[in-house]
Amino acid sequence: MRTVAVVGASLAGLSAARSLRKQGYDGRLVVIGDELHRPYDRPPLSKEFLAGTLGEADLALEAHDEDLGAEWLLGTRATGLDRTDRAVRLADGREVRVDGLVIATGAAARRLPGADGLAGVHVLRTLDDARALRDELARGGRLVVIGGGFIGAEVASTAYALGLDVTVVEVAPTPLAGPLGATMGGIVSGLHADHGVRLLCGVGVKGLSGERYVDAVLLEDGRSIPADIVVVGVGARPCVEWLEGSGVELDNGVKCGADGRTGLAGVVAVGDCANWYDPRAGAHRRVEHWTGARERPDAAVATLLAGGAVAPGVPRPPYFWSDQYGVRIQFAGHAAGADSVTVEEGAVDDRNVLAVYRRAGDPVAVLGMNQPRLFTRWRKQLAAATS
Repeated sequence: MRTVAVVGASLAGLSAARSLRKQGYDGRLVVIGDELHRPYDRPPLSKEFLAGTLGEADLALEAHDEDLGAEWLLGTRATGLDRTDRAVRLADGREVRVDGLVIATGAAARRLPGADGLAGVHVLRTLDDARALRDELARGGRLVVIGGGFIGAEVASTAYALGLDVTVVEVAPTPLAGPLGATMGGIVSGLHADHGVRLLCGVGVKGLSGERYVDAVLLEDGRSIPADIVVVGVGARPCVEWLEGSGVELDNGVKCGADGRTGLAGVVAVGDCANWYDPRAGAHRRVEHWTGARERPDAAVATLLAGGAVAPGVPRPPYFWSDQYGVRIQFAGHAAGADSVTVEEGAVDDRNVLAVYRRAGDPVAVLGMNQPRLFTRWRKQLAAATS
């Protein structure tokens, strides 16, 4: 291979570029990103950066003396992939011809229909999103967060610490029931009530009101929640529309094997846009977590450089963490399919617990709230048991 392009310049793309050099690739390396920014860390955007305790320089993922010998094409997005000419088409009219391709275009925040053009309404996915939201939160007022997932909960926690009046609206009966299960999801989301943040569950959002600036969130049950600021945290969609018609199979992202391989020779996918095959589950999973974006590119790059001749290993169970109201929440594994969950350590009322999820008696996931040492031990055991 003489030219390899990495499309996507966030953590997964940077990890792939690093892995290419680490694994001996010394040819032309092109990194393409639709944002103007160099790679930056996203988890602090909803926490320390939003609170003003971290600056933009603290988000940088590259060391000051790091040099991958790459060409960085930033501020331009990929619009197509020509598999015949093996060329990535860019929005500015350029084409990059490649021998190998790493797809790492990530995911974009879902927006609320009808909210475009209404000031005071935000999503949080990029550095520019976080800048705009931080400026608004500094003015104070009433914040309504639509969506009680981890991003929404972290924004609510940060805004509460900044002194805002906060309400969280969640359409599901129990927030976080998807990733954590109903029982533990209810316990974790109880952090809102512990700190006086209103949590409205089991009700959808009908729309927003306001002429130029949002002034309320309208619920489907007829209630109206006054709002000076609204944050929409209702998930993300994989950024793969540019691949339509390319021959790359799309199914909830880029459909891949257990090694990141796609159906096109010389093309692999990593990060939030990649729907990898999980041999443990016998199904494909798209994992939107920081650790997956950092760890999985090694396997995908090995596959790319070897032409698919590398036997894929079993990836470690997915891991993520969240900081809310001063509580460190850590989770590893898959809650779906567990037939039991037991608290092994701590007290639920103190929000200081270690819970283990089991299926037929075997551990499949573990949750920790302010239990970092015990959680780390269980996480290692879980990885060993599922490898």
